[in-house]
Amino acid sequence: MKILFVHTAYKERGGEDSVFANELELLSEVAEVDTLTFSNSGSVLNVLKKFILAPWNYESAARLKQKINNFNPDIIHLHNWHFAASPAIISIAKKMNVPIVMTLHNYRLLCPSASLYYDGKIFLDSLDKGFPWKAVFKRVYRNSLLQTFWLAFIVHFHHWIGTWAKVDQYIALTDFGKELFGRSKLRLKKSQIVTKGNFVKDKGYNLASRSDQFLFVGRLTKDKGIELLLEAFSGASQQLKIIGDGPLRTEVTKAANTYPNINYDGPKQHAEIIAEMKNANALIFPSVWYEGMPMTILEAFSTGTPVLASNLGAMKSLVVHQHNGLLFEVTESNSILHAITAWENLSITQKGEYCTNARHTFEANFTPEKNLNSILSIYKKTINQTNHFNNCNDIEHFTSKTLKTESV
Repeated sequence: MKILFVHTAYKERGGEDSVFANELELLSEVAEVDTLTFSNSGSVLNVLKKFILAPWNYESAARLKQKINNFNPDIIHLHNWHFAASPAIISIAKKMNVPIVMTLHNYRLLCPSASLYYDGKIFLDSLDKGFPWKAVFKRVYRNSLLQTFWLAFIVHFHHWIGTWAKVDQYIALTDFGKELFGRSKLRLKKSQIVTKGNFVKDKGYNLASRSDQFLFVGRLTKDKGIELLLEAFSGASQQLKIIGDGPLRTEVTKAANTYPNINYDGPKQHAEIIAEMKNANALIFPSVWYEGMPMTILEAFSTGTPVLASNLGAMKSLVVHQHNGLLFEVTESNSILHAITAWENLSITQKGEYCTNARHTFEANFTPEKNLNSILSIYKKTINQTNHFNNCNDIEHFTSKTLKTESV
């Protein structure tokens, strides 16, 4: 099987870039894989040009045509088109009869925010039918009226001309995401969306001898729930260790200096974070937006670490309440405090069972081997369906042409 990976890298490397690299490495072991990558970086004029051409970037389209002619892929896997690649590459792939799979890493096709989060709360107004004017006037993308309008126009225009319907198979990261896209204004067929999560490599696990510290790992931002977390632990006796960096670093540092049970370790290397997870009482994940698929939760499960998380979006698809962790309502001010208290009231035996269940969740769903089997199955099914459809069209065209000739 020949697979072409297509991706637009962000200016600052993020989760989507990591998933692209991880899946590329994984599939390269069993198939012939090539890449076509774009970048949103460059000089001011170059970036401006890419943004202006974002509805239909003829240069990106030409690059894809050339790559298809040279590599002759059996399937294309698109990770991110925004904005340098442009949705034009979808139409080019279909025009050249190459089936295309697209991973829904975020909610950009539903709202210019891409996160369904704005001004400190969930923002769902763009899910209604029609052009998302409310999102535009609220400047949900980079706090810019012009940029929000342009992005909304691009997505809406390609919905109007049927570009999104041309994708043979969408990959949602969680069942929550699949359900949300399935009932959206995109009007996709149920068969067009399948669930396949991300994966993490096995770094080993620990099911015993853990500390009494809860652990937070992530960006220090409002949407990650860091303010709620600090508020909860400022009134608690339980220990909290925070690892990460971000805009709210000053607030975190101040809280750590004020409350002896809050420790801030700053950013750490990945190997150090895994070591902290293996020793943690539990990971706490208080995100207040839907998320895509938090890799931090998958890594916690891989180390046998239970997760206390928001009962929201992707988290409620990953964390099974009272099985591999606990869920709490982020809309309630004391919800985090109640969750950590409930955890502390569990016996050592019960906590051990949660640890075992967390590890089993990883082994059953998020190992590289499981992911490889899932993604190859998706590719094969998509290729077979596309070939069947093309063959049917060829037969219909041949029959129609024959009948027309005979009638003459």
